[in-house]
Amino acid sequence: MPRISESRILIIATDGFEQHELLGPRDLLLERGAEVVLASPKPEEIQGEVHSQPGKSIRPDTTVDQVSADDFDALVLPGGVRNPDQLRMNEQVVNLIRDFARQDKPIAAICHAPWLLIEAGLVRDRRVTSWPSVRTDLRNAGGNVVDEPAVTDGKIVTSRNPNDVEAFTNALVDLVEDAPAVTEIRDHVPA
Repeated sequence: MPRISESRILIIATDGFEQHELLGPRDLLLERGAEVVLASPKPEEIQGEVHSQPGKSIRPDTTVDQVSADDFDALVLPGGVRNPDQLRMNEQVVNLIRDFARQDKPIAAICHAPWLLIEAGLVRDRRVTSWPSVRTDLRNAGGNVVDEPAVTDGKIVTSRNPNDVEAFTNALVDLVEDAPAVTEIRDHVPA
């Protein structure tokens, strides 16, 4: 079982990410010794937001087309409204999320990012949470929606909002550290 300090974590984001939902988990993971890589569809700086107002910009370490689930222990999907809305229309991003699921690696999605889990077909019959306006979408996708700071079902962690970043990150760390050395492929992951 990998320790968090020996793990590589991928974060995928684009313009419109909720600043604390990307920087918060990233900083907490870095503090614990994880290697964290930020990938985006484009190599240029991406613009964050703080409650729909312009926030900090950050330059991705790489692009989505240059990464593989094979090279990481877990995936983090920050929210914001525009960020996951754009990413769910990107076939490479959705396929990459599915690859993490097929390899039974932890996937953590916060706020509006569970839209990406819906797009990847990973919500049916799972306990999940999100920002309130996404919950109907989760129910329609077959999820069992609850209102808790961090919800873990299998290898998927979902969370509600920026106030839940610590609980969200801790739940992800628990999954990474409990992950078996040999992963199993889940049967219900869409192709």
